[in-house]
Amino acid sequence: MFGSRLPQKPEPPVSAVVTGAGSGIGRAFALEIARRGGAVLCSDINEASARATADDIRASGGEAHAVVCDVSKLSAVQKLARDAEALLAEPVSLVVNNAGVGVGGMPVGETTMADWKWTLGINLWGVIHGCHVFAPKLREQGYGGIINVASTASYSAAPLMGPYNVSKAGALALSETLSAELAGTGVRVTALCPTLVKTNIGANGRITGDTSKLFHRLMDRFGVSPDRVVRMTLDAHRRGDLYVMPQFDARLIWRTKRFVPRSYAMGVGLVNRFGLRRIH
Repeated sequence: MFGSRLPQKPEPPVSAVVTGAGSGIGRAFALEIARRGGAVLCSDINEASARATADDIRASGGEAHAVVCDVSKLSAVQKLARDAEALLAEPVSLVVNNAGVGVGGMPVGETTMADWKWTLGINLWGVIHGCHVFAPKLREQGYGGIINVASTASYSAAPLMGPYNVSKAGALALSETLSAELAGTGVRVTALCPTLVKTNIGANGRITGDTSKLFHRLMDRFGVSPDRVVRMTLDAHRRGDLYVMPQFDARLIWRTKRFVPRSYAMGVGLVNRFGLRRIH
């Protein structure tokens, strides 16, 4: 973890909004926040999955509510903020901008504009909307935080993942910008940058061809539990860490790219070609 800043003052119990809370990392965030005594507004574009997460929290004695939200639309995120004010007993003190999709398998120039727009609309504009709507509220109340779920893709730039890489790089840059803007206000910002986490992003995304085969093979071998990632992230966020890279390979890629950027770019291309060759 990097960039530690201690909280400036004691805070009330967490009252959280989590997007993409119906599955994967978002569901794990919602469940863990509730386990730690927080109240959660579970948001997802899929109403049934959002309700399932909220039902599980309530069954364990926690407070949770479920709402539908398409984070790619500013009006929907503005409504999400109003829903939070109406449903949660305490003002929102934690926003987890998690909703995301995966796209890959085609080089830049062959990836369709529809895939570019779909990916950026959710992965980047969803984070922009969440920060735009909630950051002023948190700044005004003088405590709380924002966790933006980025990815190692935000700085690893793997081939054939153009839209995904760009969307996550934007989410990381926004997190860094917002952290600087909120310094000294009592509001913390954390960017989560994992590598492979066992979620349904591969099954529900638009990762095609050999890239899809390689992705699923690597996920089966190296994917980690979202529960572990979430616990590490919430602990780091509480400490005031800006960057969370929960796996060794995420931290290795971060350092390698910064120390030997040219060699990194050549190496990642060779590794990708070798990996794709191995699946045939």
